[in-house]
Amino acid sequence: MADAVGSIDTPDAQDEAQDSKKGRKGGKRAKKGPLKRLALFYRQVIAELRKVVWPTRNQLSTYTTVVIVFVVIMIGLVTVIDYGLSHAAKYVFG
Repeated sequence: MADAVGSIDTPDAQDEAQDSKKGRKGGKRAKKGPLKRLALFYRQVIAELRKVVWPTRNQLSTYTTVVIVFVVIMIGLVTVIDYGLSHAAKYVFG
C-alpha cells in the first residue's frame, strides 16, 4: 500500500526545502538594510492600524465619562481610607 502524503516515513518536498534553508546564515534580515527594515516596519504598523475598529464620537465620550467618574470615586475612596487610618494612627500612637 502507498504512503499518504506527509506521512512519517517519507518526507515532503516542503520539509526538504525547509531543511536546506536552515543551513543559511542570516535569513531574510541579512539581505535588507536598516532603512528597508524600518520602512517595512512602518508599512506593517499602518496596515495594522487600518484593521482597528475606531469608536464613534458618542462612544468615545461615553467611555471617557465612565473613566473619569471611576477615577473620581476611587480618589474619594482612597482619601477616606487614608484619613481614617491617619486618625487611627494618631489615636494609637498619640
